[in-house]
Amino acid sequence: MRVVFRPGASVGATADEVQRLGLRRVLVVSGARGADTARAVADSLGELCAGLHAEARMHVPVEVADRAVEVARAAGADGCVAVGGGSSIGLGKAIALRTGLPLIAVPSTYSGSEMTPVWGLTEHGAKRTGRDPSVLPRSVVYDPELTLSMPVPLSVTSGINAVAHAVEALYAPDTSPLVSLMAEEGVRAMTSALPEIAADPSALEARGRALYGAWLCGSCLGATTMGLHHKLCHVLGGTFGLPHAETHTVVLPYALAYNAPAAPEAIRALDRALGTDDAPLALWSLSGRLGAPRSLAQLGLTEADLTVAAEQVAGQAYANPREVTREGALAVLRAAFAGDAPHA
Repeated sequence: MRVVFRPGASVGATADEVQRLGLRRVLVVSGARGADTARAVADSLGELCAGLHAEARMHVPVEVADRAVEVARAAGADGCVAVGGGSSIGLGKAIALRTGLPLIAVPSTYSGSEMTPVWGLTEHGAKRTGRDPSVLPRSVVYDPELTLSMPVPLSVTSGINAVAHAVEALYAPDTSPLVSLMAEEGVRAMTSALPEIAADPSALEARGRALYGAWLCGSCLGATTMGLHHKLCHVLGGTFGLPHAETHTVVLPYALAYNAPAAPEAIRALDRALGTDDAPLALWSLSGRLGAPRSLAQLGLTEADLTVAAEQVAGQAYANPREVTREGALAVLRAAFAGDAPHA
């Protein structure tokens, strides 16, 4: 994978990457919110652009993916450029998975999806994920200027979503010293940038540092196996339709507090990165200071949903440093539903 990282590069650098890959007809995909930016990228490609498809949706519903694949095939596309956040890049990955077309990612949020071979599709109220080398972008163009229009609430939750990737990479069964270094540095970069962005959304240096943090955290996600936190968020998003970044932000302190007794080295690394002696509480406090949601109730989950979610989470096999029972999953969900300070 090639990474291009510089302010103001998104338009020119994307065209350069398309040409470098020898592509002649690329489909540009985005969501409705990022359509203006995607249009600017599409316009910069001129005759290299086979069209703009601005219908990406959160959690990549399978019917949305089916439609995008049809559009790509009808346009005779030989590549795909995904412009936007995790939903847009997720749709680009779905096209790449089904067609084998090379993908170029131009991220405008901190989701980190662009750095991973992980794809996800939602069908019949359940989110399926998998790994396939074909969905890993061939090139990623990071332009901090693209994130200037991201509202502060979304910047905060998108950033903490990225932090969650690094947190789980630190205690993953397939972690490594290199991944641990990237994770700790990614958490440090992101959590130091977010308060500055909240204070001044136009602070380009802080925006660049957050994008750098997202790059590192996303790389950790791509290199390791995620645990309880990500499984909880997939169930809450895929089954109950909760918003992706906000759900990660709410759940993270509680999932981390649950795993803390079984992951002392990870906790030490996070304490260093956060400048604290209680990482779960520090992440919960950061969310509160920056105005992010702190309870699943705020996101629209009902108390009756908790048992259903806990059964789904406990009923699936996945790696986690601490055994996940139905009662354990339910305790994490109840704490996240209430939104009180986490306790390990």
